[in-house]
Amino acid sequence: MSSFTSPLIVSPIDSRKWKLIEEFDYHVGNELSPDVIHVPAGFITDFASVPRGMWNLFPPWGRYGKAAIIHDYLYQSKLRSRHMSDLIFLEAMIVLKVAKWQATLMYYGVRMFGWLGYKNNNLKKYGNWTT
Repeated sequence: MSSFTSPLIVSPIDSRKWKLIEEFDYHVGNELSPDVIHVPAGFITDFASVPRGMWNLFPPWGRYGKAAIIHDYLYQSKLRSRHMSDLIFLEAMIVLKVAKWQATLMYYGVRMFGWLGYKNNNLKKYGNWTT
């Protein structure tokens, strides 16, 4: 099973954005995988980009918080294709023991509606460039 390497430590910027205080890694596929996604300290996220009307079922933060940050990072950095980013999001939610119904619906949500976010997101737009 895949794994995260450390606890999530963030600080609020405003009512929707959070800054990662400490970096963390996610091992794709299994915990010994050399395929590692490194999310640096200072990365800015909104956690799960869920329309406000659906926050009762899918609040922006929850058990899937780290998976949402990985997904945000992949969408902004374009290190993976959109399809692979979405699959990694699903895998990470399973690792975090998100309820199967919730992980499945969130996965299909990003598959159906994530194209615009993937197209328009980049690290520079969110102030996540370090140089």
